[in-house]
Order: sequence, then C-alpha cells, then structure tokens
Amino acid sequence: MKIKLLKSPQEFSEYDHWLRTHPYGSLWQSLEWKKYQEALGRETKLFVAKEGNEIVASALVIIDRTTFGISTWEIPRGPIGPIDNEKLIIDNLLEEIIRHASDDHCLALFFSPLNPNLILNSQFSILNSNRYQHPAATRIIDLTKSEEEILAQMKPKGRYNIRVAQKHGVTIEESRDIDAFYELVSETTKRDKFTGHSKNHYQKFLDALDGSFLLFARIGQNKKPIAGLLGVFWGETGTYYYGASSASYRAVMAPYVLQWESMRLSKARGCTKYDFFGIAPIDAPNSHPWKGVSAFKEKFGGEVIEYPEEKVVVLKPVSNSLLKLKRKILS
Repeated sequence: MKIKLLKSPQEFSEYDHWLRTHPYGSLWQSLEWKKYQEALGRETKLFVAKEGNEIVASALVIIDRTTFGISTWEIPRGPIGPIDNEKLIIDNLLEEIIRHASDDHCLALFFSPLNPNLILNSQFSILNSNRYQHPAATRIIDLTKSEEEILAQMKPKGRYNIRVAQKHGVTIEESRDIDAFYELVSETTKRDKFTGHSKNHYQKFLDALDGSFLLFARIGQNKKPIAGLLGVFWGETGTYYYGASSASYRAVMAPYVLQWESMRLSKARGCTKYDFFGIAPIDAPNSHPWKGVSAFKEKFGGEVIEYPEEKVVVLKPVSNSLLKLKRKILS
C-alpha cells in the first residue's frame, strides 16, 4: 500500500469516479468542494491510499492559514476508508497526513468522518473537537417517493404552512442575485443574533461551487424577494445550505414553500435525497446552537441521521490554545 498526494488531472479524474461510487462519498470530499475552498483563498491537498492501482482510502484536506504561516488542517466529512474498515489503511493515511501537517507548522488536524464505524488508532491522541463546524446530525428526505407521499410524511403543520404561502401568492424563482440574498441574510442575522458570512462568501458559493443554486420566494406585483435559499446538487443529493427571510412577511410562511420547491427542483434534477444539512442531535440541550433551526426542519419529516463527533489531533498544544483564545476574543 502507498500513500499518494494527487496532482495530475488524470489522478483527480480517477479520484472523482472512486468518490462518486463510494457509500461515504460526499460533497465535502469532492473536487467541487476543493475548487470552492480554493476560490475562498484556502489551500487544499488531496491524499489517497492505493493498493496496486486501486484507491482504497482518501482524504481531502482544507488548510486554513493564519498569522506567521501557522495553519490548521481539516478533513471535512472524512477520511473515507474501505468498507471493511481496515484499520491499518486509515492509520497509515492519517500518519502521512500528520507528517505533512507537522512540516507545515500545523497546530491541529480536524476530521469528521461520516462512517460511524471507522476504526482509528489511539496512538494519535485523538480527542473530541468540541466545535460545531459540521452538524452532528441532519434530516434526510427520500425523494424517490412521489410528491404526494413526500407531503404526506411531513408534519401537519409543515403541509399547512406550505399551503398558507401558496394561498398568499408566493412564487419561487431561481436567481443569481447575491446582493438581494445578502440583504435578507443581514436582516436575519441581526434579528436572530448570530454571525453570518461576508457577501463574498455567498457569492463564491454560487459562482465557484459547481451544482449550486439560489432560489427566492417572491410576493406582490413587484415580486419582492422575502426569503432566499442557497443550495447545491452533488451526486444524487440536493442539499439546503443557507437560508434567510424577512420578518415583515413572517405570516406568509415563505420559507416553507421555498423548501418544498427546493425539494421539487432536486427531485427534477434526478436527486434521490434532500439533505437539510444540519440539525441538533435528538438529545441535545436547548442551548445547542442548532436547536432553533431544528424545530423548523422537523416539520418537513424525513429521517434523522446522526454523525460521529468531530475529532482533533493537536500537534502544537500551546500555540493551538492561544489561537483558540484569540478567535474567541475576536468573535
């Protein structure tokens, strides 16, 4: 077995095929995500473990570099290993990544594999990260069902709110207008007291992430946008990523019909699943940062999927603690 850092177009093409056919392949380990992160100014590295000519494990690494060239490394929703969870393969892959990270003045390596049974070696001093960078759970809608069946499995309040929006004449349209979306985001973050991203971040999501889409819920003769949704198609999954809405039209229930039309669009694009991206775990306390949006998403039904907690290998404990303190103060 050998560990390889991919560089050539042919290697990337081979990886793309492998990822799309792997049960734990996802957007966050894809070439599309790699391109998007690079558009945001981050560095990336893509490692694979190969037996002969076959890829058996992989890890797309996103590098966040800060002052004085120090960095943190992250493997979002990875690493991805063989189905039989061959421990030695993952250990060797992580060992090689940690070697590269140490040479890059990396403070800590974060990773959040989708596979709950992935076996890792304790020699790496793996800890729970205690971050909420990636949701610990999500809600998945089965799009192989008919539209009638999808509506039927929703909570009664979900179906009712969709009808309310439709009766108010809310229409849904695709758009490229990030300025209008950012206006809604600014209102939403101020109202709900959380920190959003810069307008450039959402612009890059729409422009640089292949498969991304923007929907607006509009009302009135002037088609005023009163809610917006940024999502992305990858493989057979449509994912709701960012949403925003106007409080002035809260009674119209626009976000409900917006989600419904996003599901319908995903289904029309050939997706078999609709991923609400993040909810709080079922037993999470009310203080959990995802608790509020979870109540909204619950009304659409679906299956709750819980993921393993994000892990971290701290390579430079003192420096990493100082960086965490700095970010806490700045936030």
